[in-house]
This record gives sequence, structure tokens and C-alpha cells, in this order.
Amino acid sequence: MSNYLKVKTILVSQPEPKVENSPYFELQQKHKVKVDFRSFIHVEGVSAKDVRAQKIDLGNFTAIILTSKNAVDHFFRVAEEMRYKVPEDLKYFCQSEAIAFYLQKYVVYRKRKIYVGQKDFVDLSPLIKKYKDEKFLLPASDQLNFDVPQTLNDLKVDWTQATFYKTVMSDLSDLADVYYDVLAFFSPTGIKSLFKNFPDFKQNNTRIAVFGSTTQKEALEHGLRIDILAPTPETPSMTMALEKYIAEANKGK
Repeated sequence: MSNYLKVKTILVSQPEPKVENSPYFELQQKHKVKVDFRSFIHVEGVSAKDVRAQKIDLGNFTAIILTSKNAVDHFFRVAEEMRYKVPEDLKYFCQSEAIAFYLQKYVVYRKRKIYVGQKDFVDLSPLIKKYKDEKFLLPASDQLNFDVPQTLNDLKVDWTQATFYKTVMSDLSDLADVYYDVLAFFSPTGIKSLFKNFPDFKQNNTRIAVFGSTTQKEALEHGLRIDILAPTPETPSMTMALEKYIAEANKGK
């Protein structure tokens, strides 16, 4: 018998996956646990006026660097608010296939110059280097991963960062009296949101699951005990880490 307490309920601090065969759904079926989804953070757009205040004139740029689907949405939203007609020959550098695919929502793909990285931002380096004379705009959130500016500075290209959207903590007051066996977190801001909403949060028997080292660091700084950690070689995803823990905790119970 394991000395873990049984797990019946999990709160995942992200929006519910839109796909039917989500691994969370399998987790529910297989282990008869209840999984709820709730965003602890959300994205808010920055107005065109505030983008202008950052001294950004979209007409000055020949290439756009897109690091997320949010960046795509908010670049085109701001362009529209500024009544800026996006030129046909604008180049797009997308961090991943998924972002490039999402871009098709706004541009006719075959007519455009689109360059796609493998996965991590640094994978875009050879492509950006090849077009080092472009003037690059990076429409980003107020919380940009540090590897992005570092990579661009190392390439010595002409680039400008602008905040087109912000990550904001959501109001979770309706969860005050709700107890979950496991809380799963994916970003440092998610942890901050928990404590902003519930400054007196006591962990007690709540198991905390975290994804990624920055999330882990934030959890530890807030004095949380981390029971479930991903990614690891054995459990590269959050659902695998949860599955492993639950299988052990609920064994024979």
C-alpha cells in the first residue's frame, strides 16, 4: 500500500482542451477521477493607442516575429485598430508549425513569405540570420521568455519589441470554498494568481503538480510542497505525471 492519499478530484489551471480525446479525458475514464479546468490567468489586448505610446509605427517594419498564437491575433488586431494595411511582402517568422498554420486565419498562405522554426525560439536563428537586413518587429506579451531577446541580440539584427497583449490574473473568488486533491500549474503566473486570489492559501493535503522549472521555482518561493513534477524523462507531460502519481496513490483503495 502506498502512503499517498487517494486522489478523487483535480483542478487544471488551464482552459479545457477543445479536443475530444484529450489525455485528461482518458485520465478521468481510467482512474475514475474528476478533472475540472479553470484558467488562473488570461490574456488582455493592449490598445492601439498604448502600442503607439511605445513609439511603434507598423510601417517601419519589414518582418514580424511570431512566438505564439496570441501574438498572431494581437498583431492583426492592432494593425486593424491602427488602420494599417498589412503589405503583401511582409515576412513572417513563426516559432513553430502550429503558429504558421494559425497564421492562415489572417493571410493567404501561398502568397506570403513565411519562415518556420522547429520548436524552440533559438531554432529560428538560421532563418533570421539569412534575412539579417530586415527590420524585425516582435509583438509580444509583457512576460517574454528571456531566451528571445538574448537570441535576437546575439544575431545582431535590427529588432524592436512591443507589448501587444498582457497576461493578467483571473478572478477566482468563486473557488474559495472548493477543495481539490490536486492543483496543476503550468506557469509562474498561475502560482502568483493562486496567492493573489487566496493570500492565506494553506496547502495541507492538497497535492501540487507543476510543469516546468520556472513554475517549480515560483511554487517553492511561495512555500508550496511539490508532489508531482513534469517534465521528467519518465513523464514528459503533465498528464503522464498525474497518471503515475494517481496510479500509485489510488492503488488498492
